[in-house]
Amino acid sequence: MTRDTAGVDQARGWIAAARKLFVLTGAGISAESGVPTFRDALTGLWSQFDPEDLATEAAFRRQPALVWQWYQHRRELVSAARPNPAHHALVTLAAQKPVTLVTQNIDGLHQLAGSQHVIELHGNLFANKWLDGCGRCHTVPPVPGEPPLCALCGAMMRPGVVWFGEDLPRVARYRADHAAENCDLCLVVGTSGLVYPAAALPGLAKEHGAKVIVVNTEPSALDATADLVIAAPAGACLPLLWPQAPAASSSSGSTKPSQAS
Repeated sequence: MTRDTAGVDQARGWIAAARKLFVLTGAGISAESGVPTFRDALTGLWSQFDPEDLATEAAFRRQPALVWQWYQHRRELVSAARPNPAHHALVTLAAQKPVTLVTQNIDGLHQLAGSQHVIELHGNLFANKWLDGCGRCHTVPPVPGEPPLCALCGAMMRPGVVWFGEDLPRVARYRADHAAENCDLCLVVGTSGLVYPAAALPGLAKEHGAKVIVVNTEPSALDATADLVIAAPAGACLPLLWPQAPAASSSSGSTKPSQAS
């Protein structure tokens, strides 16, 4: 295993030769876009709370308005973020090779950059779903600061994320496992490797014969699994690992329209 920025050349060769790629992203790629981490969102009025006391079903049932308002606060923070060069580089990669993109992030930045069919293991911050709904739920006019209620059964709408103590979405888990088992290269970007079951996916890929590349600014729990570790920010590193679309340009007198990157 190598941990060196010089590993960019080796990684580039492996990616060029790969037939099926599995990409797992974590909080590090979003942090470069200014997305606050789970605990960083506990500022100001929220500094007195522990996130594990807010991100559970029990907490929501106990204090639904409080939990709903915290998630509204997080949505406001995340909505100001924009995809960075690493997000855009993964869009370019998917245009060149079969790529399955799995993320632990809930911010939707991969989709905003243009990635399609993203597997969101932990849900999406901007989605909602019903808690104990009747299957025919529709909302009554919402009350500011309160979770919307079903007009038929009174069920509450909750954030569409995976809370502590909850299982991953079954379909997302199956698709992620299948992709890890069938890739020949696993690229891990910006994850600590401490959150399971997502952290088990690179090891699953390696067990089935794939090479594993980790890109992270700090050492992670997945370094021991990796064949190559590149110690660099994702936004600076990923655009170097495969050919990028040329920037739009035009010259005087040219009759050709410029091409968007």
